[in-house]
Amino acid sequence: MNQILVGKGEQPVWLSGRYGNRHGLIAGATGTGKTVTMMVLAEGFSRMGVPVFLADVKGDVAGLSQPGAASEKLQARAAELGVEGYASEANPVVFWDLYGQQGHPVRTTISEMGPALISRLLELNDTQTGVMEVTFRVADDQGLLLLDLEDLRAMLGLVSELRKEISEQYGLVSPQSIAAIQRDLLTLEREGGDLLFGEPALVLNDLMGTDLSGRGVINIFAADQLILKPRLYSCFLLWLLSELFENLPEVGDPDKPRMVLFFDEAHLLFDDAPPVLLKRIEQVVRLIRSKGVGIYFCSQFPDDLPGEVLGQLGNRIQHALRAYTPRDQKAVKTAAETFPDNPALDVASVISELAVGEALVSTLQDKGVPMPVERTRIAPPRCRMGPVTADERAASMSRSPVGTKYDTPINRESAHEILAARAEAAVKAAEEAKASVSEKKKPDSNPLSEVLWGTGRRQGVVEAMAKSAARSVGSQLGRQILRGLLGGLLGGGRR
Repeated sequence: MNQILVGKGEQPVWLSGRYGNRHGLIAGATGTGKTVTMMVLAEGFSRMGVPVFLADVKGDVAGLSQPGAASEKLQARAAELGVEGYASEANPVVFWDLYGQQGHPVRTTISEMGPALISRLLELNDTQTGVMEVTFRVADDQGLLLLDLEDLRAMLGLVSELRKEISEQYGLVSPQSIAAIQRDLLTLEREGGDLLFGEPALVLNDLMGTDLSGRGVINIFAADQLILKPRLYSCFLLWLLSELFENLPEVGDPDKPRMVLFFDEAHLLFDDAPPVLLKRIEQVVRLIRSKGVGIYFCSQFPDDLPGEVLGQLGNRIQHALRAYTPRDQKAVKTAAETFPDNPALDVASVISELAVGEALVSTLQDKGVPMPVERTRIAPPRCRMGPVTADERAASMSRSPVGTKYDTPINRESAHEILAARAEAAVKAAEEAKASVSEKKKPDSNPLSEVLWGTGRRQGVVEAMAKSAARSVGSQLGRQILRGLLGGLLGGGRR
């Protein structure tokens, strides 16, 4: 049955799988039951055979992997709300963690994230963002892979060394901007952001699996530590959303979603986002439903989300809001105005009166028409409502369908290694050229041009690099400086 029993008011309230990709909102003050509601929906989609991605910002969503305690109180509530066949059960869960401590490591590459999100992650200004765009363009033109922060540093070093020639061809590049970006990279690395970049990179299909019984896998992304670094958290989620949008084919409106994502603390996705990025997010949210993907935002207040995004959310669950401040009173008014009218309910008053486990609910029904808002007692989940122990988490990870695929990092040849090798080859070629000149023999070609950039490609840049290489020949110290500029080695290896 492709529908989820959300709860019961005057009548049972269902969320139809057919409209599960029309997105949704779960809002309410802290402690009013948002997390439990999110777990109920995640379980429902899983039983429907829909894979789920869920950000766990408090550490208590992991209970989805364990059966709940079938207490008399829960049994009575389930019976009262009409939950058929209620029994405690675990869900198929895969744990993920950027830091690799509470789940499989999650990685992407610098190239896949792209200059726009990297710039947001580093909080760059417009001028520095332009330099980042140039750096990515140079890397693309030279066929250099940007996989991790070492590769990005190597490319920034190259752009800095050749900034005059690169400025003529790509746009102005200033040493001050490059230095500022390099400092921001150090800050990002200190916060653990370097763990996000590298290989093996996350394969989207590994998030979209089902178990042997046909239940959708619930991917729980541990974010209790990551949420302390909101830029990193929001950029990762935006990257995931963008990747799904760009890689999944169009399916229209299927009988059930292809995948559902729950983004907790959703306001972090939009806070301080530059207008260009905000417009892109709004576009993706509007169009990704045709890819069969549903997005459910969880936040305290409905107006935490931009109006253009809020208008795309067809399924709404509003828990209690307490109107203690003018900000709260405005939020209550906004929430009341977003619901389809129900003459039997004074929504603005009821929002402040809702008990824990109660919510105002409106979901899309036949022909996509939203039902009148209903005061609803939320159905209980079948899983544990709380965290798991370290042993329980380890046991779940040992049964993971992705096995150890992501647990060991891979370091293949990319910009860092290639530029370091080219620099050493340039030094050797310069030494040979110097020896040839000393013997009064004119070389037939420019070995530095061929070794570093290829014959006939960007001669101005080639000549500048050749001169730089030649200046650096003469001492071991000069050789180390050259490696530092072109490969980020500074006489050391990759950490």
